[in-house]
Amino acid sequence: MTERDITGPDAGGADGAGDESVLGAGRPRGRAESEEERADRQWVELVQEIRVAQTGVQILFGFLLTVVFQPGFQNLTQTDKNIYVLTVILGSTATGALIGPVSFHRIVSGRKIKPQAVTWASRLTFVGLLLLLATLSSSLLLVMRVVTHNAYAPWLVAGVVTWYLLCWYALPMWARRRHTTD
Repeated sequence: MTERDITGPDAGGADGAGDESVLGAGRPRGRAESEEERADRQWVELVQEIRVAQTGVQILFGFLLTVVFQPGFQNLTQTDKNIYVLTVILGSTATGALIGPVSFHRIVSGRKIKPQAVTWASRLTFVGLLLLLATLSSSLLLVMRVVTHNAYAPWLVAGVVTWYLLCWYALPMWARRRHTTD
């Protein structure tokens, strides 16, 4: 995966305005912005995206931490307890990856490397989203196993994970290929 694959034409710009491609009769598409201005804009966009994912993963992680203290936890099978431990670890690592860009920015702030900071923060965010997908999947598997007590639980989870993959990755990649010229 290249840097462009991770950050996109303008690291998450909703309108693709940072794309240097050409439209129609030689008219350039994009913004007249310096590298520093682009990095500033990309950082603001990335922080907005992170806020959504960060809130979700932190709420889920908080609930996960309380499960072990519930009276019924001891009645879970060893397999369910193992799924729970895996889910907590995934939630913790997702939280770390999604908070990582904030720490990264704070540590490198003022060092005149914002374009590189945006690239690294974008990568951490992408990893955080993958870990969030895994956290949601494993927590859903645990809940479905406890609630349904049947062999349909993995199939139900597979259906939901497929939906996540379609919404989070397939649709954006399809739109990216369809609507970008390079």
